Amino acid sequence: MMRRAFALLALALLSVWAQPGAAQPDATYDILSFDQLAGWQKDDHQAALEAFLETCGDMKGAEWSSVCALAKSHPNARAFFELLFRPVAIEDGKPALFTGYFEPVLNGSRQPNLRYKYPLYRKPPEVAGGSLWFPRAVIEGDRILAGRGLEIAWVDDPVELFFLQIQGSGRIRLPDGSTIRVGYGGANGHSYRSVGDELVRRGVYQPHQVSAEVIRNWVSRNPDKGIALLHTNPAFVFFREIRGLPPEKGPLGAMNRPLTRERTLAVDPKFVPLGAPVWIEKGGRNPMKRLMVAQDTGSAIKGAQRADIFFGTGKEAGRAAARVSDPGRMVVLLPIETAYELAGGYGP
Repeated sequence: MMRRAFALLALALLSVWAQPGAAQPDATYDILSFDQLAGWQKDDHQAALEAFLETCGDMKGAEWSSVCALAKSHPNARAFFELLFRPVAIEDGKPALFTGYFEPVLNGSRQPNLRYKYPLYRKPPEVAGGSLWFPRAVIEGDRILAGRGLEIAWVDDPVELFFLQIQGSGRIRLPDGSTIRVGYGGANGHSYRSVGDELVRRGVYQPHQVSAEVIRNWVSRNPDKGIALLHTNPAFVFFREIRGLPPEKGPLGAMNRPLTRERTLAVDPKFVPLGAPVWIEKGGRNPMKRLMVAQDTGSAIKGAQRADIFFGTGKEAGRAAARVSDPGRMVVLLPIETAYELAGGYGP
């Protein structure tokens, strides 16, 4: 009876949904059935619904407002997704690739000393969004920001700071046991260049040997050359201090809401609406079939079938994230009217 009543309410809301956004000309949109999603019946749909609720209220469009209102009524989770959405396979001709990311925890201090000497900076006021500024080698090597009061904290490891910039958010554990949380605050406009690829180019390692741990150890063994290696990546990220975020919550993502461990996905918003549920079928050594939510973005996440899985906070999450570079597929769940509009009105 409850499922029937929920279905009737869902159908009534279809009449007030707004027109969906335009399809991308370089992509195809194919509607699937839920039976075509391998492992769908076995997933924890309630966990996915809770992650969806973190951000659905910020989504634009009457169609999303309607489904979010229903989500807040605490429906049966699986019925909610099956009745209000249709799975849409979005393809742009490129193979699927899943990687992982996490929230690192660094040791640091509010004041510099012999141990804590590598600063995290706020964005200088003269740095405009999207414009090119000084590269990393100048910012760090010439210390052009020193003495301007832009430091949030100082940490004890330049490689950990480098990877913090790649992740975009993290926690700084202070000597008294308290913690600072930081998030992405801007960038210098330069494109990221992989230091792992640079080590391969120099003949130091083979491609299959390179990992975050290998880079960390190499820099530790070669301090001067190591800093020079990090400077080959011209991209530089500034931070902002995040206050009032409960410690049990994940970092803030692109929607300025907390991320959920192993339920949040970073996507390319050109193809996948931020806040949309996304079914993933990741292959590799640790296959993953589950419903996630597109709540974040990344500079390296480009393409309809490209995604980054958020694995949580700390070293164990970092190790899990580092192991992921896997094929598979992702299928976006879209409100019914939106799905059929993008697919040209055809479905199974």
